[in-house]
Amino acid sequence: MKPGRIVEWRRLSSTLAIFRLVAESSGRFPTFIAGQYIALRRDDCLLTKKVNEGNEVRYVPDLDADGKQRRGPVTHSYSIASAPFESAEGNYLEFYVVLEREGHGELGRFTESLFRIERNENDRLYYLSRIVGNFTLARRAAGFAHVLMVATGTGLAPFVSMVKQLHFEALRNGASHKKYMLLHANRSYEELAYHRELLAIEASNAIDFVYVPSVSRPTARDRGDSYLGVGRANNVLRQVFGIPSREAQAVPPELPRHRPLAMLQERIEPSDTVVLACGNPDGMEDIAWIAARSGMRFEKEEW
Repeated sequence: MKPGRIVEWRRLSSTLAIFRLVAESSGRFPTFIAGQYIALRRDDCLLTKKVNEGNEVRYVPDLDADGKQRRGPVTHSYSIASAPFESAEGNYLEFYVVLEREGHGELGRFTESLFRIERNENDRLYYLSRIVGNFTLARRAAGFAHVLMVATGTGLAPFVSMVKQLHFEALRNGASHKKYMLLHANRSYEELAYHRELLAIEASNAIDFVYVPSVSRPTARDRGDSYLGVGRANNVLRQVFGIPSREAQAVPPELPRHRPLAMLQERIEPSDTVVLACGNPDGMEDIAWIAARSGMRFEKEEW
């Protein structure tokens, strides 16, 4: 582990944030490929211990003799949201993170400490000097003419790294003949990280790229935005393939008005499309089912 500092912290909502990590003593981060991840550590995390209650395993606060919850180091791995060229030029790594909650409502040990940065100004963060993972375009999308990326919440991180790197390389060396589409859903407009940047990349036409953002808790403002869709990512994908939403009570999916359904359907030739997915496990399970039903290859990020 090597020491680093958080130099930028931007809250998107009460539970979502983007931050940048720099190495101390002018150190350099390892080179990496878009889609990979790195292990991070905080040393002031609230510790828990595992207990067995019948057939159920729970994690409860680890208390000292005075009844106070112990603190200590916890390590957590995160996909890198910055593109390799950004990290090489600026010598930072960027992350898109959620304040996690465990099954019984307890805050996640690592992210509770991370989100406390706003109160106690503890900006120290250690990182493992090795970046790994095979959730990359070269490993998961080779041989396919169309790459369909589907992200829920912070599952966007590896895809925004990929898209930014593709755009950077296309401006310098010309674009490949591959087509790319990104479906990203979050609860609110404010939580759609990198939204404006992705719209700008799409508008540049440097790569054959279509961006389809949506929110699952739309406001009147959201419904008036022609560049914004409505619904969870898996239900938006179901709409593209003419499949009813999985949950009867779910907000009915709507595509962005500037993205006609026929146009999206014309881009997808199932036998030549690979679906890359990252995010909520329940959503990923449904997206895998949609891909299999439609005859597309399915790949997901898993550590």
